[in-house]
Amino acid sequence: MTGRKTAAPREHIAHGHIERLSTWQAAYVIARRDFTAILFSKAFLFFLIGPLFFIAISVGAGFLGAKAADSADEPRLAVALNTDDSTRFAESWERLAELVTLPRMEVVAPERAADMQALLADDDANVAAVLTGSLAQPTLTGTADRLERWRGEIALVARDAAGAGGAVPDITLAPTQSSAASQRTANAATATAALTLLFLLTMLLAGMVLSNLVEEKGNKIIEILAASIPMDALFMGKLFAMLGISFVGIAVWGSVAAAVLMLGGAAIPPLPEPAVGWPLFMALFLVYFAMAYLLIGSIFLAVGSMAPTVRDVQTISMPATILQLGVFFLATYAMTDVGSPVELFAVLFPLSSPYAMVARGAQVPVLWPHLLMLAWQAFWVVIFVKTGARLFRSRVMKSGPQNGRGGLLARLRGKPAG
Repeated sequence: MTGRKTAAPREHIAHGHIERLSTWQAAYVIARRDFTAILFSKAFLFFLIGPLFFIAISVGAGFLGAKAADSADEPRLAVALNTDDSTRFAESWERLAELVTLPRMEVVAPERAADMQALLADDDANVAAVLTGSLAQPTLTGTADRLERWRGEIALVARDAAGAGGAVPDITLAPTQSSAASQRTANAATATAALTLLFLLTMLLAGMVLSNLVEEKGNKIIEILAASIPMDALFMGKLFAMLGISFVGIAVWGSVAAAVLMLGGAAIPPLPEPAVGWPLFMALFLVYFAMAYLLIGSIFLAVGSMAPTVRDVQTISMPATILQLGVFFLATYAMTDVGSPVELFAVLFPLSSPYAMVARGAQVPVLWPHLLMLAWQAFWVVIFVKTGARLFRSRVMKSGPQNGRGGLLARLRGKPAG
């Protein structure tokens, strides 16, 4: 992010022979060098202020995600009246649904309504309320907010089904604490918020690794580093340095957000608790952010190898940016139907896997898939880093001097190359 001149990591010279740094040692030296230089730069301070301008984008993305969550699998009304009343109610429902907006409805056997809590807790049925009794004296059971939202429509349909222009029946309300539909809606809201935040953080922070690489290409520092250490170590060092800087940014922004919540938290509606619980979900979020950053960061490093100047970065990085947006939309669409083929594809596709798994953690309490997918994502990080390293070597090192490590080591020892 800032112009600087830094010497390449030196090999140790002892007992007449040269001891080169291992790959991990060299990666650590590069990571420490980049992390320190960026952390104490003025540009990074201004960078921390930048996210304030993304608040409007976050709000818009939140509304988009909420709309997608609402249309995912609409909660249903289970009608468990006697056989004749249920038939007449369903006929009136279909007729009036062509004129006004009504929730989805499903006729169930009265025997199922005997265990009301089991019916409301059935995640596959996605029932938000149950209508029992008769058309003259209906009883509506469900969460309090759902009862208030549906009581008018149900009373209208019940009056039409009763016929003869009778009075609107007085519906008896039987509120419950929760239902599978209300819990699913709450989890979907948390999944949408987490997925959107993960995308914004990754998109905002991943560009640092690209600008840093292109800047060092311009002042030839990168060629010196690449000639003195393994290319994999150079790539890994830069990736993890930028990842560390990203965590610093997240810590700063998270502290500001916590302060805002402490001061005005009463005016902000609480976010529903994810399926795995808040402590574990926050840990998973940070781990999946690291995986998403390393995956897209390795792509940006490969893109940076093809950008001869900083001016060319925007043009060359456009495909990677579009790919990022496509991955976000895929994960947002897939989270509306957990376990579907589209969601499984989003989970297995390396670039969308962190986003899809964050959304799944908010909606499904099962933990073992997270361990499996973290190993899968780490595998692809290694592949992306090695591929990017080969691409960079072919694009940069072939244009430099061919004396390679021998020339650099000779200069370190104070002897002419050759």
